[in-house]
Amino acid sequence: MKFLAVTLIVHRPDPVTGILTSAHDRFREVVGNAVLAEELGFDGFGVGERHERPFLSSAPTVVLSHVAALTRRIRLFTAVTTLSLLDPVRAYEDYATLDHLSEGRLDLIIGKGNGTAQRELFHVTPEDQWDRNAESYEVFRRLWREEKVTAATRFRPPLTDAEVLPRPYQQPVRVWHGSATSKESVDLAARYGDPLFSANVTHPVEPYAELVRHYRERWEHHGHDPARIAIGAGTAGLHVAPTSQQALAAYRPVFEANLAFARRTGLPVVFETLEDFAERSSALIGSPEQVIDKVHRYHERLGHTVLHVHADAGGLGDRRHRHSLELFQSAVVPVLRRSIPDPPFAWAPALPASPTTRSEEGLAHA
Repeated sequence: MKFLAVTLIVHRPDPVTGILTSAHDRFREVVGNAVLAEELGFDGFGVGERHERPFLSSAPTVVLSHVAALTRRIRLFTAVTTLSLLDPVRAYEDYATLDHLSEGRLDLIIGKGNGTAQRELFHVTPEDQWDRNAESYEVFRRLWREEKVTAATRFRPPLTDAEVLPRPYQQPVRVWHGSATSKESVDLAARYGDPLFSANVTHPVEPYAELVRHYRERWEHHGHDPARIAIGAGTAGLHVAPTSQQALAAYRPVFEANLAFARRTGLPVVFETLEDFAERSSALIGSPEQVIDKVHRYHERLGHTVLHVHADAGGLGDRRHRHSLELFQSAVVPVLRRSIPDPPFAWAPALPASPTTRSEEGLAHA
């Protein structure tokens, strides 16, 4: 199993202390968390994309480029790239450049995105957002694979024998499809034989498991090898402590503050108590043994081989959150790496063989 630390760069007062850091300091936290994730042995670090309050993640390529300069090993994820809002040509240029700068450490998770404010900002409607997402991905995909592209697009000017630079470093970049509540993203992923990343955050596991079942059915319908399926899944929260009592006690102020915020702002409340949240949501709150057991239970339902946890402290405080991540890496991750397989592809950059390598392979087969 592979493990990611992910941030959406939420910018609102700390749920427990009420302190709001500056935007500048919030970005510094994000970069520090990325460096820490590499130091602790995480396999990937992800940055979301949102274009509305309370997020500062409108430019994930810029953030990830800075992270790329400060790290050497960890893969860099978008979580998610909102292709329904973007010109696929411009998105390709940004991400191809980032892939070069990061030495081929880029993975994308794409999706249509959520939120009325950002749809209005980009003049995208609920009626056309899925068509925009599909068209943008199809163009983006072709740009990564073809030297010149001709495409009769609806949502941007048509392309005629278009050459877009730089040409890619990874050939091609791996693209996951983010899935939350609807079948459209699942269908698009299955059609192209791409991996799926389940949001798995807001609700109990059942609706996410149903979408994964649909993905597997559509995957086989399109003639892809079932052994090549790869699924990732998110988590609703993380706090690992030596005992369950310690974990719950530390997380209770965070949960209660977030619950009060949801009620105050009219957000739907799915879990009324911390105990219910810890039991029925995807949150990993408890002792190492409890967290291992929960990941296994979710794996039985989803079959995921990649897991993301929160990179941000989110009200726990930096010191406590770091201790939680350290315990997660030392006592949880080794067990899960042994018991749950990796995704069925190399985690290393997908680079073309060099001329020397191709010549050596030709001699070997002569």
